[in-house]
Amino acid sequence: MKTINNTMSVGQGVAGRLNRDEMSENSTLIRFFHLWHLLSLDAPTVAALWTWFIPTAIHTHISAFAPLAMFLAVWVLYASDRLLDARRSGSKPSVVDDLEARHRFHDRHRSAFSIAIIATAVPLALILPHVLDRAMHLYLILGVFLTGYFSLVHIIDYAYRLPKELVVGFIFAAAVFIPAVATRPELQVGLAPAALLFAALCSLNCLFIYFWEHESSGSNLYRPVHFVTRFALRYLSQIATAVMASGVMLAFLGVLIPRPISLACSASLFLLFQLHRNRRIISATTLRAAADFVLLAPVLFLPFLTCA
Repeated sequence: MKTINNTMSVGQGVAGRLNRDEMSENSTLIRFFHLWHLLSLDAPTVAALWTWFIPTAIHTHISAFAPLAMFLAVWVLYASDRLLDARRSGSKPSVVDDLEARHRFHDRHRSAFSIAIIATAVPLALILPHVLDRAMHLYLILGVFLTGYFSLVHIIDYAYRLPKELVVGFIFAAAVFIPAVATRPELQVGLAPAALLFAALCSLNCLFIYFWEHESSGSNLYRPVHFVTRFALRYLSQIATAVMASGVMLAFLGVLIPRPISLACSASLFLLFQLHRNRRIISATTLRAAADFVLLAPVLFLPFLTCA
């Protein structure tokens, strides 16, 4: 009888999960939310918002073309990366099942994405001349590093190369901070703590996503990876809590980091941590989209910037 009751409880739990997922899939709002992620619009939106938010938080004016150029460039990079991931996985039947929804979506619509990537290069080329020369110089340096790293990805064994999650976090942060630093070079040192906090947020975002995807797929979470990644995954909650607490403390002390930036980073990390705690009751695609959506926390602080 106890076994029957346990079986019924498990069945009801699964049914409840399926009903929640079904309701989510039938929601127009959730469908648009999923499309925002599947079309690779999530990371570009985050990059464009923070590119504008950081200089605004330090009362610095940048060209309106900078966030737009950032949006287009990041979209091209992310869409291309997902197409390449899907193609590489397609040549290895053993890893096809490990593809996430975003990769399968890009693979199914490969022709449309390829055309869109080429078409996006046109407005991007027209916008780039309006970006500061100093910013372009810094982006070229960053581009060389990025190209070199991702070239080595296919040569060096995973366990011995720099951890992807950390590299992506720091590159993303550097790209977002470049317009502000290029406009006011004297703030290079002053903005370093803020850039490190944002880089930590971006890296933790990647680590949480890695944790969720490997946990849900049933694969070995600690399979051969860089020892830094392995350590971070093992103490993910503790690291996230420490970074979040540091951001809040610095915000209230008003030192090292502009208050709006530290509060926005802490708010994003708090929301990311809440997703982690509730990951088992959220469908995979919704969870993955939400991981980037919570990085839009600067929107919460716009009224304070307007009043400043």
